This record gives sequence, structure tokens and C-alpha cells, in this order.
Amino acid sequence: MEFKDRRDAGRALAKALEAWRGRPGVLVLALPRGGVPVAWEVARALGAPLDVLVVRKLGFPGQEEYAMGAIAPGGVRVMGEADAGWPVSARELEAVVAREQAELVRREQRYRGGRPPLDLAGRVLILVDDGLATGATMRAAVQAARAGNPKQVIVAVPVASTEAVQSLSALADEVVCLFTPEHFRAVGLWYQDFTQTSDEEVDRLLA
Repeated sequence: MEFKDRRDAGRALAKALEAWRGRPGVLVLALPRGGVPVAWEVARALGAPLDVLVVRKLGFPGQEEYAMGAIAPGGVRVMGEADAGWPVSARELEAVVAREQAELVRREQRYRGGRPPLDLAGRVLILVDDGLATGATMRAAVQAARAGNPKQVIVAVPVASTEAVQSLSALADEVVCLFTPEHFRAVGLWYQDFTQTSDEEVDRLLA
């Protein structure tokens, strides 16, 4: 399975979530930036409101594409299983956390503007991203969402590694994933167009 782009993936994902169309209390939460175009299509198809839950990956210094963990609002920090092979000192880790925390705040201010904090109590939350490699960012998102006392937390993605789906199945009430390739490697390999989503596109879709 290969998706044309994120919007195409969102339309396919929406079909798998059809049971939630028109149901009261559903809120679609996108993980920016790449999750926003996917989630926009899901929210439109389900007739549900769309908002963002800003999460930041903690990448290894010099190899930022590889996640050692993630942070989310409310002081949530999720780390992978540290082992002797981690070439990262405590000082280096805290520097990465500080940098990503600053970016998390910037994105929250930009994308959410003057809107009040999310009221998640009693809601059915559908957390959407464009794909999961390690699943660290989504694990952080689920933890942050749980703090708001929702009725249910559903993770929905077009593509993911088997390991990420397994780890999230233990945290979320339901995981909806269209495709778990046997040889996953990277999210972008399963999209014909995986151009980075811009702040401007996020602003436009949220508007």
C-alpha cells in the first residue's frame, strides 16, 4: 500500500473510522505538522471538530530523525528504553529537551492562538498522525490526552511499524492503522509525496 500524499492517506483513514461519523463528543486531534493534513480529511469526513495536540520528538544529537523519546504538554516525557549503546549524556539529553520544549511552546502559540486550553473531559479523542516509526511521539500524545480525563482515546494512522502498533495498543483504547509493512524502515517510504508540511499549511487547515 502506498499513499499519494497526506490528504489521500487521510481520506483512506476516514473510511476506517466511519463508525464515528456524526457521533457526539468526538474530537479529532492532529499531531503537527505532518498529522494535520491527514486529520483534516478525517475530521471533515466524520463531521467532527479538529484541533492540535503538539508533541515534539527528542532526536539523538546529530541524528535527529531517530527518536530517543518525546515530550508533550503538561510536562509529559516519554523515553525509549535506555541501554549502554546510547551515546547521549544527561547534559546532552537536557539540551535536546530544552530545545524541543521551546519549539513545542512556539507551535502551541502559533497553531492554537488565543483559543482556550483543550477541554478533553468526557470526549472521544481520535489522535491522528501521518505514520508511526518508533511511536514515541504518539505515546507522549496519549499520555497528555489521558490527563484531560477523556471518555476514550483512539490512535489513528495510515501506516506504522508493527512494534509501534503493539506498544500503543497497551496505552490507547483502540489503534486504527491501515498498513503495517513487514519491512517498515521509515514513514515517508509509503507516500509518493511526503513533502514537509509547512506552518502556513497548518494555519490554513486549522482555519
